[in-house]
Amino acid sequence: MLNRRQLIKHLSSLPLIGGFMGQGFSRMPTTVVPQYRDYFKELGVRTFINAAGTYTAMTGSLLLDEVKDAYQYASNEYVMLDELQDKVGERIASLLRCEAATVTSGAFSAMTLATAGVLTGLDEKKAAQIPHLQGTGMKTEVIMQKAHDIGYAHAIRNCGVDIVYVETRKELEEAINDKTAMMVFINAYNFDGKIQTEEFVKIAKKHNIPTLNDCAADVPPVENLWKYTEMGFGLVCFSGGKGLRGPQSAGLLLGKKDLIAAARLSAPPRGDTVGRGMKVNKEEVLGMLIALETYLAKNHEEEWKRWEGQIAHIGDAIKSIKGVTAKTDVPPVANHVPTLNVSWDTGKVRISGDELKEVLRKGHPSIEVAGGGPDSISITTWMLRPGQERIVATRLQEALSEVAVS
Repeated sequence: MLNRRQLIKHLSSLPLIGGFMGQGFSRMPTTVVPQYRDYFKELGVRTFINAAGTYTAMTGSLLLDEVKDAYQYASNEYVMLDELQDKVGERIASLLRCEAATVTSGAFSAMTLATAGVLTGLDEKKAAQIPHLQGTGMKTEVIMQKAHDIGYAHAIRNCGVDIVYVETRKELEEAINDKTAMMVFINAYNFDGKIQTEEFVKIAKKHNIPTLNDCAADVPPVENLWKYTEMGFGLVCFSGGKGLRGPQSAGLLLGKKDLIAAARLSAPPRGDTVGRGMKVNKEEVLGMLIALETYLAKNHEEEWKRWEGQIAHIGDAIKSIKGVTAKTDVPPVANHVPTLNVSWDTGKVRISGDELKEVLRKGHPSIEVAGGGPDSISITTWMLRPGQERIVATRLQEALSEVAVS
């Protein structure tokens, strides 16, 4: 059965009603169905096959059809934003086995709102004072492992706190004092730090310090959506426009009921807060819920097998090129999907990784891959449309073969 979008597309190719219904209908008013417009082509904006992953610079993931329908539905009605966030938050919390949840404008926003909520509690006056903490009675320090220091930590500093970096458990416990507002964990760097998830939570509970785990790119696997709240993290955030295939500018903040309520005190529609500009509209709030419901209903094992098959197809296409090595890996955390790591002997294949990326980018159709450098690239297939793996395989085989020494 055709959905509405498909029906409109098919109708756009038909003649006007009066023309194909015969002379007996000649007096019927004709209706012109708007023709399909290639907006990006009109603007001169390049589109591409995404064999790289869910990078923000590459506009994340493509919306699921179910999310597009929810987005269109919400665009036709008015609702009160807080009421919608209340109801959607309740539904998400029940789906993900946590006390409370809210939709944010991405994981970065979730980190800022989480920090603000920890600092202010439900005090509106304090919410208006962030990021100016001196003399307010609010705490001023957040602890993070040095190995977890990333640019996204700016989301925390937006609230005016100082980040105290530690390396060992001893340093962590010594850093905790009456200024400590929160302890932050970056899940993608779990195995880089000396203190890992469960021990981190245990230390925080011992000292009664709230915790935040940034799990922005940690879906799949699906169980991560409840793993860390059940482990004991007070707050956990996820990107909405990556593996969940929701709106790119949306995210999730999950956790304890009191902490979520406090975080929302600094979120729109309230003004005079650090989060006022981090607006998430009704279409995104509803779309995020539908993306989550759709993701949870998937056959994840079947999806994983499809990704593996696509990766194998691309790897097989280049395995006969002398000097080229193709190995499939799965990152243990963050972007946990089958990844084809392609490397080569530049004495036998005379091209750099960066040059190969440019060749694929400038070809037709344009293809984006990840990695780069002197002699390697990496490829994922989870953002490909069905069949695009064949295009990627062919183009990659041709590009490497052209520069291989015979």
